[in-house]
Amino acid sequence: MPLAMREQVYRVYLDFLETAENKRRWNIFNDVPWDKLVTGKATDKIGECVEIFCTEELYVPDYSSKGLDLSRSMFGMAWFQTSWAFEESRHGLVFREYLTRSGLRSSAQFEALETGTFSKRWNLPFDTVRQMACYGALQESATFTAYNLQRNKARDAGDEVLEAIFLYVGRDEAAHAGFYREMLRLELTHNREETLADLAYVLSNFKMPGDGLIPNYRDRLASSGAGISPRVFLARVVWPLLTALEISREEMKSALKKRVIANPG
Repeated sequence: MPLAMREQVYRVYLDFLETAENKRRWNIFNDVPWDKLVTGKATDKIGECVEIFCTEELYVPDYSSKGLDLSRSMFGMAWFQTSWAFEESRHGLVFREYLTRSGLRSSAQFEALETGTFSKRWNLPFDTVRQMACYGALQESATFTAYNLQRNKARDAGDEVLEAIFLYVGRDEAAHAGFYREMLRLELTHNREETLADLAYVLSNFKMPGDGLIPNYRDRLASSGAGISPRVFLARVVWPLLTALEISREEMKSALKKRVIANPG
């Protein structure tokens, strides 16, 4: 990465951190209205939904260690990774607290969940910082979309605790997606063709972190209502990203076509 771009990445991280410190930080103990939690009110379907989200967050040690190893020579990226890991760790914690405080999961059940989760390891799905920035922009936005839908469901069900949780974790995910989006904006400025090629490659091979790690992941997403459909992914994740980065659909389709021609298998 050129020296000038390293400085730009550092500035993007500073902007991210300043907003987080001044406007976005939340307290798991004081900001979530735990006193309004009604034990026994939440349904098994809600428990399954929150458990899937919680399980994906439990892989934070893998996400953060492997992300740091990839980006350790770039100050702005590496320090973003440490901030990201802290924020994501709170997501797993607040989901766990909701599951146990609501009575949806016992301590023994959660211990079994942790044991099963930590028996597997997550590995980086792509090899370069730029490809992982493409992945992060898509994955974080997809997660925000899923959380926002769950927030609306919680509001309609009158679950003020879960509504607040999804508000805070969703806001974090949107900020993370924004950081990666700014990274891609810089990459496009410095090397548009290669960045488009990487984005096409990542889109062609995209899947969520839990896919392949969590047993029956896709079926559980569908049955619990936790996932988003391919149509929603395109409409609320892919097209808005391309619009924000000023990438036309024709330009992206051309990059995808080149990808297919270069890799026909």
